[in-house]
Amino acid sequence: MIREWVLRLWYHIARVMCAILVCLPYRVRVYGRNNIPKTGPLLVLSNHQSYLDPIFGQAMIGKMFLFLARDTLFKNRFFGAVLHSISVIPIKRGQSDMATIKKVINQLKRGRSVCLYPEGTRTSDGKIADLKPGVALLSRKSGATVVPSVIDGAFECWPRHKKFPSLGKITVSYGEPITSERVKELGDQAFAVLLTERLRKMQTELRTKSARQPFDYSGQAQKKLKEVV
Repeated sequence: MIREWVLRLWYHIARVMCAILVCLPYRVRVYGRNNIPKTGPLLVLSNHQSYLDPIFGQAMIGKMFLFLARDTLFKNRFFGAVLHSISVIPIKRGQSDMATIKKVINQLKRGRSVCLYPEGTRTSDGKIADLKPGVALLSRKSGATVVPSVIDGAFECWPRHKKFPSLGKITVSYGEPITSERVKELGDQAFAVLLTERLRKMQTELRTKSARQPFDYSGQAQKKLKEVV
């Protein structure tokens, strides 16, 4: 109990420090905070543009989130200890890590908030890739509400082919919640298509607000949605 309280306190201290040291220089602006449920299990599913996405997306939100990161990042003992201390869970990349998935489901059942990047890796062109259907499992098994989230501008600041980031303006959006019951009704495949479409629409709205050229998806997700619903 005391250990959990200490970890929670440290998380929020680290969160505030990140908000000051990272979010302020990048002029991070968050839309849709009212779409984040105040209680109950929460699964935030976001696009993935840069290494700094967990800071851009959650440092300005007063909730404690759990994150997943590839297990190779934990090989360095010091960095691994830091990641563990701020609620980052290692996961084996490129294979089905059922032990970690069960751990995440158990945390959600306890009413925790989890942020995942279902694309699996950082975007190579700024666009949102088609999401894999397996992510619906977490909501179905835990009863967690899903909130779609989009980070935009991070790709321009730190694309995966650059070693070091540059400053710029970051916008974040939290979309309307999707209940676990709705996820079950849709089924895994239809939910993945629906979520892909919604994230791309949210991204287009963010890029328009920021005077950035929206990406052209040519109706890909809409066509797929008609096929599975």
